[in-house]
Amino acid sequence: MKLEAIDRALLAGEYGAAAARAMMLLVRYGEACGAERFIAIESAHIDGCLYHGPSSIDFAQRFVDLGGKVRVPTTLNVAAVDVTHPGWHCGPPAIIAQQKKLTRLHEKLGCLPTLTCAPYQRMARPRRGEHVAWAESNAIVFINSVLGARTDRYGDFTDLCAALTGRVPLAGLHRDEARRPAIVFDLPSLEAAGLPRDLYFAAIGYVVGRRAPGIVPYLRGLPRDASEDELKALGATGASSGALALFHAEAVTPEAADMPIEDVPAEPVSAAEVCAAIDRLCHATEGEAVAAICLGTPHYSIFEFAALNRAVDGRHRSPASEIYVSTSREIAAEVESDTSFDALRAFGVRIVVDTCTYLAPVVRQTSGLILTTSGKFAHYGPGNLGRRVALMTLERCIRSAETGVVAAPC
Repeated sequence: MKLEAIDRALLAGEYGAAAARAMMLLVRYGEACGAERFIAIESAHIDGCLYHGPSSIDFAQRFVDLGGKVRVPTTLNVAAVDVTHPGWHCGPPAIIAQQKKLTRLHEKLGCLPTLTCAPYQRMARPRRGEHVAWAESNAIVFINSVLGARTDRYGDFTDLCAALTGRVPLAGLHRDEARRPAIVFDLPSLEAAGLPRDLYFAAIGYVVGRRAPGIVPYLRGLPRDASEDELKALGATGASSGALALFHAEAVTPEAADMPIEDVPAEPVSAAEVCAAIDRLCHATEGEAVAAICLGTPHYSIFEFAALNRAVDGRHRSPASEIYVSTSREIAAEVESDTSFDALRAFGVRIVVDTCTYLAPVVRQTSGLILTTSGKFAHYGPGNLGRRVALMTLERCIRSAETGVVAAPC
């Protein structure tokens, strides 16, 4: 690889022993990627802060012992448990102390304890064309697609090495040519699919992810008024079903207009295929017992909280079911201090911070379905939690919460 002066200085230890070790690892990573040189990044988002075992702590501890400090603004992804509400945790109790230690180690390195999978909602919002090193699959696809910033798929523990050096190999989706679409999908309209909006975007993401695993698709036919939360749902589900890291949507996403597609193969996506994705993610029978409704995968935005507040206003939850919403500390504090969200409190909504309920077991009832509006939760939840999960509209989830059993579709 061709190293610039800053790269050689980092390797030589001029910026400290931690940065030198991180740069050494990145050089090997860059060689494996076939990169010719390095580039500077403006920020990083760390996924290795989620405790998976002793190696998580060992890796961060090594850089702390070497006196490391991040060289760019760096945020933390979700943790393995909500340490703010330890009494809600239904998994092994030892993980609480281990997660606290891992978070503290990253803070010592200069990382911001945001502990959210969606920092782009309120903070650390990269600009179009800006190079960053972000981990967490939904964050990667969102900033690449919706914001037009540039990150490759960084994972544990390359993300921390990038933060400690401020450098990454020029590889993957940092490169112009890698961002060009490899396939065009002609999508059924919202009306043709016959689905509510909050199912349509998850279903499109699921289909696109499965049909274009690891490649960049160009989407034609997506509603032009798609909101950021709807695009978040599409990207998160596609990243779960097929490693989607970037998509272009005609007249919706910022880079779409600059992408030549004349010679790119096009394929139709049928309404039946989109509806079949919902059937695949919703194995539920009307009248089945509901243990909980879990929302906020990815983390709920303030706009989603407002929609939920309207949906539950004046309604009463059955004591047979719980309702949890995952979000960031910042958004949780705003909701909890604002009296306009009193309907949430009256309905018994529990706000989970620092983690996601598809990772951290919080549902106390050991039997019954878990309902969600999230395609990502519906895809990963059964394997992670060992529970049956069903994808539904928000309205159907709330009606089910009122009775404690699965409500009929509208």
